[in-house]
Amino acid sequence: MFIIDGYNLLHAILKAEEASAAIGDLELCRVLSRYLKLIGRSGEMIFDGAGPPDKSGFDNVSNLEVFFAGLGADADTVIEDKISASTSPKRLTIVSSDRRLRKAAHTRRCNSLKSEVFWDNVRKQLNRKRPAREPAAKRQGISESETDQWLDFLGFEQ
Repeated sequence: MFIIDGYNLLHAILKAEEASAAIGDLELCRVLSRYLKLIGRSGEMIFDGAGPPDKSGFDNVSNLEVFFAGLGADADTVIEDKISASTSPKRLTIVSSDRRLRKAAHTRRCNSLKSEVFWDNVRKQLNRKRPAREPAAKRQGISESETDQWLDFLGFEQ
């Protein structure tokens, strides 16, 4: 499971994309939802602050739970608490360029990725060309009546 430092990742994206196209927290969550579904993983995104008053847009994001740290805490502290509380830290991948979080991940033997590296992976995976799905008929073959039609058309006697 990925645990992602939301605003740290947003900052890395703005830096990498040279602010050509600003992306907001909800748009980022939708992109990551597609990525996580594609790779068959799940994640948690933690943002600083209380977030927008209407958080209903985040309800329709699959494979990604979205949390806001609230007014009395910050995302780094929430993520550290999640790392400490994990019963299987080796299954976690912490996404942040923050040294404090990377150190906490290392201490518990979690995987960690800098935000820039993670975003590069996301972009590459989402931009990959997918092979076209084969039609089911290719594996099943044609029906008996279709076979008869082709034999008649080609002039073979049955």
